[in-house]
Amino acid sequence: MRWVRAISSQVEEAAETLGGKAVGLVLLHRLGLPVPAGFVITTQACRAFLRDGRLPDGLDDELATAIADLEVTAGRSFGGPRRPLAVSVRSGAGVSMPGMMSTILNLGLTTEATAGLAVETGDRPFALNSRLRFLSSFASAVTNADAGGVGNASDAGDAGDAGDAGVGHGEDPGRGTKDEETRLADAMKAIEEFVRQRSGQPIPDDATRQLASAVEAVFSSWDTPRARTYRALHDIPHDLGTAVIVQTMVFGNRDDHSGTGVAFSRDPNTGENIPFGEVLFGHQGEDVVSGRSTTRPLRELAEREPAVWAELLDALNRIEGHYRDSCYIEFTFQAGELWVLQVRPGRFVGGAAVRVATELAEERVIGRHEALLRISPRHLRQVRTPRIASSEEADVFARGLGACPGVAVGHVATTADRAVRMAQGGALVVLVRPETSPHDMHGLAAATGIVTARGGPASHAAVVARAMERPAVVGIAGLTVDAGNGTVTAGGRTIGDGTLITIDGTSGEVVLGRPRIVANAADEHLHRLLAWADDTSGDHSRRGESQRLEAAHAALRASGA
Repeated sequence: MRWVRAISSQVEEAAETLGGKAVGLVLLHRLGLPVPAGFVITTQACRAFLRDGRLPDGLDDELATAIADLEVTAGRSFGGPRRPLAVSVRSGAGVSMPGMMSTILNLGLTTEATAGLAVETGDRPFALNSRLRFLSSFASAVTNADAGGVGNASDAGDAGDAGDAGVGHGEDPGRGTKDEETRLADAMKAIEEFVRQRSGQPIPDDATRQLASAVEAVFSSWDTPRARTYRALHDIPHDLGTAVIVQTMVFGNRDDHSGTGVAFSRDPNTGENIPFGEVLFGHQGEDVVSGRSTTRPLRELAEREPAVWAELLDALNRIEGHYRDSCYIEFTFQAGELWVLQVRPGRFVGGAAVRVATELAEERVIGRHEALLRISPRHLRQVRTPRIASSEEADVFARGLGACPGVAVGHVATTADRAVRMAQGGALVVLVRPETSPHDMHGLAAATGIVTARGGPASHAAVVARAMERPAVVGIAGLTVDAGNGTVTAGGRTIGDGTLITIDGTSGEVVLGRPRIVANAADEHLHRLLAWADDTSGDHSRRGESQRLEAAHAALRASGA
């Protein structure tokens, strides 16, 4: 059996074998969009690993061949001192499980390769920072613990977390100084010691061994408690396994014309036909997802990098044309050159889904019958999203970004473990964290709503909240969470664990107590869709909205549509 496949437009296998992420990369190739060269290790290899407790026979040889092909394609040497090749190692199951499994960036930056990267670029701090990021992500993967804060690794050179200067770049006053290099070196030593104490083994300084260990770590992350909890919540079978995607690194932290971001072709909150997302300049992709850095609105990319913006719009248009639906992509740009790393349909809910379906029908991209079939009674229930009635009437504690519509009322819990204990005692809980990580999954599952001080619409907290349909507010500037003392502070006021709060995942408001709640009224798009439903069913008796849609679905099924 072959365990490894190249990622190219010629690949024809299904998501059950390649994983959804790799199938998306194949699509990008077919659309002629820029994708970093790479290969995928199949879900079959993961299942064999989980069954036998070791990598399957023959995989080592296939990995060696695949890496050799990447070296030729890139004109680089894996782990070597001259023009070193670094790769990303990402999970990619057949069913989306955002943030639940491991990712390792910059793999292959051995001590020797890091020195070579410094010589090649003439930028030693960049090379050291890139190795630090490798060590941090590798440590988190192999120890199944969050190593992001070890030795302040996540903050190294982050320019005060401003989000527009970048890691070790731009406005960082320490850039290029011995102090900065010393700080980076100390952080690397701290991470290496962290791994040695946790695992009893050093981080290998050989690129081939790094890759094998990383693949094992990603396969193992399929069976972590957080991943099992997520699958149980979403009725995902436990025996599917994950693929592993290995791609040539694109460095979003390379210089002031580099960065990373996520983009929807349409606004996922409203369905409006405008690009929506967030971007970080001078950063790598994990900074967006982790929520540790303050992101910038996607539109700033048009101002800072107009050529990249134009390419991004072209990519979104091509992908939306293929799906005949809204879409979501993750991207990185290095030295002004765009690369697309992931793609999927937008998967909007509620009023946003209704608006996209009706507008696509009006644009004649899809027919009215297809628009009706894309909307379920569940979507209609979500259209009438609860909202806090009036800010003037409520005691607003803090404001951030609405990340998932709806209202949640619950008692503050400042740790995931505390959220679980409070929920087991019968309380409704709102989890309030500086940012969330996959290690908080048990607390996220126990909470009715989520609040974070940092992060944007694509942060871990926001993505998981949308997947679980939990109202969420993220990116609250000035919010401080002291988990040790069980307190939350904003605007000079402090509240403790157990305080009753209400959050509005549309407006981004966090309110003390239980304010008056109202529901959104139906808008023109819903009225239009229901009129099509009545025309399709032939029943104009104006029954309930869900009944009218279900009658249209029944008529379409009867006609064989």
